[in-house]
Amino acid sequence: MYAIGILSRWNATCGISMHAEMIAHEFIKMGHYVKVFAPHVDSANRWWHHRIIRDEEENFVIRCYDELDPRTMSNGRIEMEKILSENFDLFIVESYASIPYNDVEKLVKRLKERGTKVFAVIHEGCREHIGYSDMRIFDAIVVFDERFVNEMLPEYRDIAHVIPYPCHPIVRGNRKFAEDELIFFSFGRQPVGEYLDYIRALDWLSKRFDLIYRVVRSDGLLPFNKPWLKQERRRLSNEEIFELLHKSDVHLIPKGKTKNVVVSSTLCQCLGALIPTIVPNTRHFENLPEYDGVRPAVVYEDVEDLKEKILRIVEDDEFRKKLIKAAERFVEENRSDKVAKRFIELFEKPQSLVSIAVS
Repeated sequence: MYAIGILSRWNATCGISMHAEMIAHEFIKMGHYVKVFAPHVDSANRWWHHRIIRDEEENFVIRCYDELDPRTMSNGRIEMEKILSENFDLFIVESYASIPYNDVEKLVKRLKERGTKVFAVIHEGCREHIGYSDMRIFDAIVVFDERFVNEMLPEYRDIAHVIPYPCHPIVRGNRKFAEDELIFFSFGRQPVGEYLDYIRALDWLSKRFDLIYRVVRSDGLLPFNKPWLKQERRRLSNEEIFELLHKSDVHLIPKGKTKNVVVSSTLCQCLGALIPTIVPNTRHFENLPEYDGVRPAVVYEDVEDLKEKILRIVEDDEFRKKLIKAAERFVEENRSDKVAKRFIELFEKPQSLVSIAVS
């Protein structure tokens, strides 16, 4: 059994928190001792994409650091002694753009003086966002795919390791496709403009089929008045998300274009529901593999392409089966328990073998 510390957001509406939660709970299932060090809620809530999900938190979570102020990118700090009061074999830093980099460097130095191995998981999407003076303070840098190294960290290739973003394990539903009416589903708090393609495509589709677009948002509702648009304002737990996915026929994920290197935590969170998923052609999805010519999610280019691809999902039973099979394969390959085991395998490598270049 290993003692594992994790510095990360927790219990929050962001991919950093989700990554930490998935691997931490898998570590615990393996029998390891886990302690999570999370930011004070008021400091993290200054960032628009951070909102707390659950009222109660696990007893292994300690809130002990302030994130950087989004207006000045300063004033972050870590209450060091709350972390250093315990000894860890492995310490994982979920690194992201508002983490207090200076204090992280001081913490890592003190941990390594004790013989603790320290890994950084890179969530930053561009080099300019990474605030360390030298990333060789870490024993290993974990990235989700090769793009993070090739585009952002080529000089650290020798200590970089690809461990994909974990997928929530498969949870099967029993709904038959469009058994009553055609139901589309989105959730989250993406900017309004990122829903426009879906609104326009479904407006067109509603003239051919009876349909519902169920949207659950934790912020304000979308400013669209359509008879087929059913909206609700609330923050969903994982269990509630899967319940709603299993009452739906197609999952629509809104995402905007970015030049940064990114993956979609929402896709990894939800593919295991095994319902057809549609996503825009953004950098979040450019690294999705093909299985027998089909990717785990349908990627569209523009509204006209979106209309065609929705129709294919609705009308082509064989394509739907292939799509679900591809999603199932992707989830099984990147399941959270397998991802957590890869962290342990990396930790257990002899020091002389830890630095293996990303190809």
